Amino acid sequence: TAVLMLLVSVQSASAHPQCLDFEPPFKPPWHLEFCTQYEQFGCCDQKTDNMIAERYWDIIDQLEVAGYELCADMLKEVLCQECSPYAAHLYDAEDPYTPVRELPGLCFGYCSEFHAKCGHVVKYLTENQRLQETSARDVFTFCSVVDLSDQDYCYPNVLKSPDLNSHLGQVAEDRGGCLQLCLTEVANNLRNPVLMLHSGDDTHRMFIAEQVGFVWVYLRDGSRLEQPFLDLSGEVMTTPWLGDERGFLGMAFHPEYRGNGRFFIYYSIQVNSKLEKIRVSEMKVSAHDMNMADPYSERVILEIEEPAANHNGGQLLFGLDGYLYIFTGDGGKAGDPFGKYGNAQNKSALLGKVLRINVDGSDSSGKQYRIPPDNPFLGDPDARPEVYAYGVRNMWRCSVDRGDLVSRYGRGRIFCGDVGQNRYEEIDIIVKGGNYGWRAKEGFECYDMKLCHNSSLNDILPIFAYSHHVGKSVTGGYVYRGCESPNLNGLYIFGDFMSGRIMALEEDKSTGSWKERSVCMGDTKTCSFPGLINHHHKFIISFAEDEAGELYFLATAYPSAMSPFGTVFKFMDPSRRAPPGKCKQKPLPVKVRGKKIPFVPRERKSPQFTFGFVSLLLLITLYLVFMSCVYQTCLRSDFV
Repeated sequence: TAVLMLLVSVQSASAHPQCLDFEPPFKPPWHLEFCTQYEQFGCCDQKTDNMIAERYWDIIDQLEVAGYELCADMLKEVLCQECSPYAAHLYDAEDPYTPVRELPGLCFGYCSEFHAKCGHVVKYLTENQRLQETSARDVFTFCSVVDLSDQDYCYPNVLKSPDLNSHLGQVAEDRGGCLQLCLTEVANNLRNPVLMLHSGDDTHRMFIAEQVGFVWVYLRDGSRLEQPFLDLSGEVMTTPWLGDERGFLGMAFHPEYRGNGRFFIYYSIQVNSKLEKIRVSEMKVSAHDMNMADPYSERVILEIEEPAANHNGGQLLFGLDGYLYIFTGDGGKAGDPFGKYGNAQNKSALLGKVLRINVDGSDSSGKQYRIPPDNPFLGDPDARPEVYAYGVRNMWRCSVDRGDLVSRYGRGRIFCGDVGQNRYEEIDIIVKGGNYGWRAKEGFECYDMKLCHNSSLNDILPIFAYSHHVGKSVTGGYVYRGCESPNLNGLYIFGDFMSGRIMALEEDKSTGSWKERSVCMGDTKTCSFPGLINHHHKFIISFAEDEAGELYFLATAYPSAMSPFGTVFKFMDPSRRAPPGKCKQKPLPVKVRGKKIPFVPRERKSPQFTFGFVSLLLLITLYLVFMSCVYQTCLRSDFV
C-alpha cells in the first residue's frame, strides 16, 4: 500500500515585496534619473520615473522659494515610494478590491518632520478631503491617519529591516530553505491532461491532450476552441480505472510544422480485443482549418506489442538534430521479467529504450522512417538500429533544454524522469549509446545483484535520485529558460505524481553535478497578487513549456482518464519579474472558424474546500488503487 502524503504549508520567514500593479518588483533596464535609490531594484521603469519627476516639478512650481527649500527633499522621498519594492505595503494596495492610499505609510517620527516641513504641500499631493483637513490641524491627528499598523513597513523603517532587505529580489525562501513559488490557473475541467505543448509556429497556441484521445487548442487569451484539434477517442485504448497508464500518451510537432503541417502521436491500441500495442503515427493539419487535424491523414510509423498494461512509455520529442526520439517503457509488470536480462538491457528489443528515427523519408525495406547514420548500434548484429539509449524502465516526461537565453549553455540536452520500482525515482540526461542501468540498477542502487556487478554494465548514473519516502512516481519536467521569472533560469523543475511534490535541481557548472533546491507553494501573503494561488491538485501528470519558455504543470485531483478534474497551472516567482515590456511577444494571427470558450478560473484563493474535497478523493483513491493493482493495472510506480 502507499502512504498518501498531504502537503504541509510552511510559514514564511519574511513577507514579500510587491508593486502597485500587483506584480513583483524588477531591476529597471536603464538608469533612473529621479528616484535613483530604486534603480537597482524596485517598481519603476524609466517611464514611471519620468512621470513621478514631472509631478514633483509641477508641485515645486507652485511653492514659494522658502517652502521649496524647506520641503523639496522630503517631497521627493515621499513621491518616490511608488518605486519602492514594498510599494503595495506602503500604500495598502495588497488587496486589489480596496482603494490605494494616496500617501504612503509614514512612521510617526518621519511623519512629524514631514508635517512640519511639508504640511503646506499636502493639498497638491492629494484631493482626499480628510488628509487635507488633518494636515491643517495638529501633527498627531495627521500622522495617525498616515500611519501604518505594521511598523515594519512604514517609511523609513521599511529600509532598516534586515529581514525585509537582506534577500531582496531573490526567490523567497521559508525557514527551511524552501523556494516559495506561486501559481496561476490557466486551464481546467480536463480529463487526465497528459501533455501540453506548442506547435513552434509563432502563433503561441497551446495544445492540451487528454488521456482519452482528445487534443484541444488554447489561445493566448486563455480561451479554448470548441472543436478539438484531434479526436482519437474511438481509436485509443483506455479505461476509467484509477491509474491506468494506457491511452493517448505523446505528441510532437515536426520542427518545420509551420511549413509542412506534420505532427506525430503516440497512443495505446488493442487488436482483436486481446493484443495490446503502442502505436506511433504521423498526421497532418487540415488544409482548411489551422486548428484542426486532418482525421484521414494518419500514417502508422511504428507499432510495438505491449506484454502488460503498465509501463507504456509515451514521450515523443524532436531533438535539435531534427530526429524523432521515442521513449518506450520496459513492457510492464514488475522487475522487467522478460527474457534472461529483461527488455531494457536487451538491445534487440524496442521496449525499455530511447529510440531515434528520421521521419523525413522511408527506407527500401518498407519502413516508414529511416535510421540516422550516426545511431550508436548500427554495426551491432544483436541490436535494433533504432536504439539510441537503453536500460530504461519507464521514462515519464522528457524535455529538450532550449539553453540559456544569452550564453546558450545547456542547449539541446534531453532530461528525463525515469520511474522507479520499489525504492528510488531518478532524473537522467540522455546521451547517445547510454545504458541507464535498469534492471541492474534502480537509481544509484543495485536492483538485480547479478546484473549489477557485471563488469560490462558500464551504466550512466542519474543526475539525481530520491527515495520513496519523498515520492513514488517521478514526473519529468523542464529547465526553466523563460523571460518572466529571471531567478528561475537554469533550474530543472519537476515533480512526483504520487506525493504531489514539486522539486528543483540546480547545476554546479564547474563540476557538472546537480543539487536539489526544495520548492514549495508560497504562503497566503506571499501569493497575494490577484489571480495567484498557492495550492494545486495532488497528482502531477506532466510539465509543459510554452513558446516563450514559460513553465507549467498539469495535475488532477482524481487520476482517472474519465474524470474532469485536470487543471493546468503556470509557475510565477513572487519575488522578482522581468522589466515591463521585456517579455512581450508578437504572435502570428490565428484564424478561428468555430466558437471560443472563455476561460473561467475554478481554483479558489483559500484551499480549504479543495483540500477537504481532495482528501476525500484520496481515501477513495487508496482503496481503488489497491484493487487495481490486484488485477495488474498498477500505477507507473508499480504501487504494490
